[in-house]
Amino acid sequence: MVVKGISGHIMGRHNALVVVFSLLFAVASIWTCRVPIMSSCLYKQTTSSADSSRLRVMSVPPSDTLNVRTVDMSKADSPFITWPLQRVCKETQTWTPGLVFICDNNSGGIGNIRTYILVCIRYAIEAGASGLVLPRIMARDTESLSGLFGDYKPFDYMFDEAHFRESLKTACPQISIYSLNKDIPNAPKRLRPVEIHPINFGKRGACDKRELSHHTGRWGKLFWEWLEKTAEEENLVHPPSLQHPRIIRFQWGVQFNWPTWKDGPEFVATYGGLLRFRSDILDIGRKLTQYMREPAGKSGGLNTFIGMHLRTENDALVSWPKYEEQAAAYLERASKLKFKAVYLATGNETEAQRFAQTAEHHGMKVTTKHKLLEEHHEDQKRMSELTWDQQAMIDYVVMTEADYFLGVNPSSFSIGLAMKRHLKEDGLYTRPWKIGSDGDSHSWVIGHYDDYYKNDLYMYESIWP
Repeated sequence: MVVKGISGHIMGRHNALVVVFSLLFAVASIWTCRVPIMSSCLYKQTTSSADSSRLRVMSVPPSDTLNVRTVDMSKADSPFITWPLQRVCKETQTWTPGLVFICDNNSGGIGNIRTYILVCIRYAIEAGASGLVLPRIMARDTESLSGLFGDYKPFDYMFDEAHFRESLKTACPQISIYSLNKDIPNAPKRLRPVEIHPINFGKRGACDKRELSHHTGRWGKLFWEWLEKTAEEENLVHPPSLQHPRIIRFQWGVQFNWPTWKDGPEFVATYGGLLRFRSDILDIGRKLTQYMREPAGKSGGLNTFIGMHLRTENDALVSWPKYEEQAAAYLERASKLKFKAVYLATGNETEAQRFAQTAEHHGMKVTTKHKLLEEHHEDQKRMSELTWDQQAMIDYVVMTEADYFLGVNPSSFSIGLAMKRHLKEDGLYTRPWKIGSDGDSHSWVIGHYDDYYKNDLYMYESIWP
């Protein structure tokens, strides 16, 4: 009797469970069938006349047809893998004809200018801007390195224009590139773009203006609320259209603003490839690397050399490590690693000579791009025609090829180089550089790391290698 009672109880529970699971399965089946409809409704825009001009793009998972683990992404001319950027562009649900971004309010060296342009384009994508004026480059004053605001130069002053156009067209066909401001359809003859700064879109909760944006996910929404509000205040047609464009220009100093890790490691590793250096700079850099291998071997370094970035020019900030600190740290590390040949990148010829004399006492031979080209007159002539910042880009190329690199914090040149070389670790899937660590097996960046803002540590989280 007891056994039967238990059996009956178990059977009763079993039947109840069968009914419950059957109901759950039925409900799940119904909702599974409804999911595609719901997904499209979640991002569906109204079909009013105000929105009819905005294009819609659905997000789909990328397919990686390139064996990215075999690609050395630490090279200055590594191939541009498009799908991470393509995925980000597809996440932007609406693109607006007539919304145009201008990304020319840049200045400084290659590290700052490159990051400025990339962050401006990233915000343009988030806003759904269908137009981008080909960025101009604000060149440095020819009379003084500290004169950051010289004349404007075309995009190809630093970068490969054909590569940029083709890469952005492949990854983000929603964006049209206009060569000049006057090429924007229906732009006023006296063009006065509205200047904005991302810091004004969403409170950051920090006292320091250098705090990275915490509102990247909401930025598009905040931007469009501002766009609608200002259109109403200024009696402008909203939303923008090809007939009635709205032209946005980012203010100066926005380059270290977007937290790069939010887009994933594969985007971090590839996005900077949009801005490939122009071909002549790459060519001279490759030749210098070849020439460097020759004296390196003669110096007993078995054709290996270490690259060092000595950042002591007159535009360096007073809080940065001074010559003595940089030189001592560099020579100590190079001695431990047993390097005999040094490629030195610096714009201070006096301290380059001083460093070379000190390095001799450590059994090291120091050379620079100028010394290497003394016997290569054609290349020497080509380089002499380049500006100080263009020649620094040549140093960058050589440094990516060095067997080890030593840089200084908080130079964006050094930080960007260390992060670029860090991609040797695992290519597309490389983990982030550990700030303030002893470096990796490819680079080390000396400096102070005690204060997040004072020591500019936010730069490591806002630079694309």
